[in-house]
Amino acid sequence: MTDQVIINEVGLRDGLQNQPVHVSTDDKARMAEGLVAAGVKYLEPVSFVHPKAVPQMADAVELTPRLPKGDDLHYTALVPNLKGYERARDNGYPTVGLVLSTTDTFNQRNLNMSLADAVASCKAIIAAAKRDGVQTRTYISGAFACPYDGPTPVDVTHTLTRDMLAAGSDEIAIADTIGAGNPQQMKDIMAPLIGEYGATPFFVHLHDTRGLAAAMAWAAADLGVRKFDASVGGLGGCPFAPGATGNVATEDLVYMLEACGLKTGISVEGLRAVVALASEATQRPVGGRILAWIKSQEERGRDICIS
Repeated sequence: MTDQVIINEVGLRDGLQNQPVHVSTDDKARMAEGLVAAGVKYLEPVSFVHPKAVPQMADAVELTPRLPKGDDLHYTALVPNLKGYERARDNGYPTVGLVLSTTDTFNQRNLNMSLADAVASCKAIIAAAKRDGVQTRTYISGAFACPYDGPTPVDVTHTLTRDMLAAGSDEIAIADTIGAGNPQQMKDIMAPLIGEYGATPFFVHLHDTRGLAAAMAWAAADLGVRKFDASVGGLGGCPFAPGATGNVATEDLVYMLEACGLKTGISVEGLRAVVALASEATQRPVGGRILAWIKSQEERGRDICIS
């Protein structure tokens, strides 16, 4: 089991999509530069959705060429349908994220599709991506609970996961979209899947609504998961999922994993500057718990050692 962890930074997309204050393309580009400077190698900066549905993502085409360049950088674009996939492909994204919610209601609110239609749409995108040489990551959204219909049975999440892997999805992200899960549920969902497929295909995507995101991340890591989504400053929220608060903060996740002996390659100190940019851009205070602790130690004149 490797000690190297991939953290996919979703702050520019999931983190900003629900912000009430417009965030400029310039600010997004500065945040991307700061994230890469802090050691982030995997980023999900845009989604190719209709601008009326998610106005904050209207500048996806403009932002894309302004993102930092590098052979070791990996970019993903979220796509809601085949048209969105084609736009992502044509703008050079090597990986796309697909969204498949666990209930009819959530799919209708999020994608304007039934569950069956959303499954068919994902399969069509996966098939097109295979032909085009584009990697796919399918998000099982509401894997723990639906914001409209309540708790999600484990077998529903398992069935959709197996269906998408059978269709050829390269990766699956198990998403606690509204932060309703707990560590035991994480084990109940992930242990059988890892036993069947190994840990390599799986990401975990967590929101910290009830303060359990870090505990759930560690439960997944303990099972062998080494790929996580996170959002700098704890930014986040889904416009189609009532109650979805911020994602697990990148700086908190990095600190926890590094403290436990896993390697992320990301500097918590470097992330502080990006959190400051995010706070300025969104016009509200943001930041994970570890940054508040670091500040308190500095105010007391204490030396601290962090990555």
